[in-house]
Formats: sequence, C-alpha cells, structure tokens
Amino acid sequence: MFNFIKSTLQIIYNQFTTKAAVLFGRSTIDESVLEELEIMLIEADTGVKTTRSIMQELRNRVTNGTVKAGTDLKSALEELLLAMVTAKKAPTDCTVYLLVGINGSGKTTFAGKLAHQLKAQGKKVLMVAADTFRAAAPEQLQQWANRSGAQLILGKENQDPASVVFTGTQIYVKDRYDALIIDTAGRLQTKVNLMKELEKIKKIVNKQLPDHRICTLLTIDAMLGQNSFDQAQTFHEATNLDGIVLTKIDGTGKGGIVFAIMQSLGIPVAYLSYGEKIDQLKPFNAPEYVQNLLSGE
Repeated sequence: MFNFIKSTLQIIYNQFTTKAAVLFGRSTIDESVLEELEIMLIEADTGVKTTRSIMQELRNRVTNGTVKAGTDLKSALEELLLAMVTAKKAPTDCTVYLLVGINGSGKTTFAGKLAHQLKAQGKKVLMVAADTFRAAAPEQLQQWANRSGAQLILGKENQDPASVVFTGTQIYVKDRYDALIIDTAGRLQTKVNLMKELEKIKKIVNKQLPDHRICTLLTIDAMLGQNSFDQAQTFHEATNLDGIVLTKIDGTGKGGIVFAIMQSLGIPVAYLSYGEKIDQLKPFNAPEYVQNLLSGE
C-alpha cells in the first residue's frame, strides 16, 4: 500500500526500489551484488563520495559476517542512510523565513506554498518581495500571495532589496504577524554582488528581529542533482543555511541527492516541493523517505 510520499514521488521510488528489490532478495551477497548496488546509488545521484563511504561500510560488514543475505544488506543500508539524514535536523520553530537560491530553482513557488501551509495553521503571514531586479518576480509572488491569502510587501523596480526587507520587518512587528517570508534575488550582475546583497539582508533581519527564530532556507532544483552543490556551498558561506528545500523532486528519479546533500554540505533537508499546486509541499520525513526508498511493496 503506497503511502502519501511514495505515491507522490513515484519516479524516485520506482526507479530505485524495483532494482533494489532484486538485490535484497538474494540468498547470498558477493562482490557482484555490491558492485551492482554501488552503480545504483551513483545513478540515483547519491554522489561518488557518499556512495564510496556507504559501500566501504557495507563491504566491511560482509567481510565480518554481519551481512550475509539480501535481507541483511537491506537492513544495513537502511541503517546507514537513516543515520546520514538524521544526523542533523532542520528547525521546526521558525517565525522568519529567509529564502535564497538561484533563479529557476523554485524559490518563489516554495514561498507561496509555505505561506499557504502557514495560513492553514491559522497564522498571520507577511511576505516580502526582495527580488527587485528581476522584472517578473514581484508579479509572480503577488499571485502566490493572493492564492495563499498572505499579505505582501512590494518594492519598486531596482530598489535596494535590503530597504524593502527593512520595511517588511517593521510592518511584521508593528502589525503583529506570526510569520515573515522573504523572497530574495537569485541573480545579480555577479555572484559576488549577489552574495554581498544576501549578507546585507540577513544582517538587517538579525538586527531588526533579534528575538525571532530566523531560518535561512536554500531552494535546490532536484533535477539538477550534483550541479547544485557548488552553488549551495556558496550560499552557505554567505548566509549560513539552516535547511535545504528540494524542489521539482517529482520530476526526477535521482532520490539519492538527499543523502549527498547531507554528507557533502552537512545541511538538513527541510522540505520537499513538487508540482505546481499550492498544497504540494511536505516537510521532509527522514524515516519515511528511507523506508519507502528501500521497500519493494
């Protein structure tokens, strides 16, 4: 019986799970089985570094006799993957959300979905359109604000984004909002300019809202896989990320990216975003994700 996440992310689970079920059904484990699993993990975008560390531990367990059959292999792999994605958990007590990410990564869509989710919890939500350089950005966020029922602060075209954020923080406090969502730019003239702008915005938010739980979330297009890591590292250095939002994850079969992110960046996955409907957003549930990935049911 497929549960919610498994039925939603069928591409991920069908491509990996079907092959894994064959391996886990083996009565004995030899090097050919391990090599096949290694290829599967790499093809699933788990990354070479992460895959090698997983396979080294599995080979050790085969050697010492703790992994003898396919069922043992499945249990050991589940244990290793679960430890990887639960080593650090994304915060759940945020009141201020600073959203960063390159253009096209699904940042504005996530902002709208998050606003909808918070509104459904009975919270008063304010959104700030801090991407004043991309012409269509404010209009896109306005549409999501209208759909979610959140209020929106808009700046003028090419206005200093930090000044828009400053105004937003003041209104957030003055009108006693429960949640503040700040959508930032994903591209400026240079990468250096963008990172400096984001650093400036974060300093303003920290200074204006010192007693609030501020969470910086990076949106990553899951379909780009390993190509997103260099960008993520740059954003992390500039803004000290609290969590990753994997967007467009229903369009890829490479579910291993979750584990690569955790090991390569040390940043927890906070949300999975899929589809274009406003309610297609789910907090990342590590045990559910791992169990479904390795289950052939």
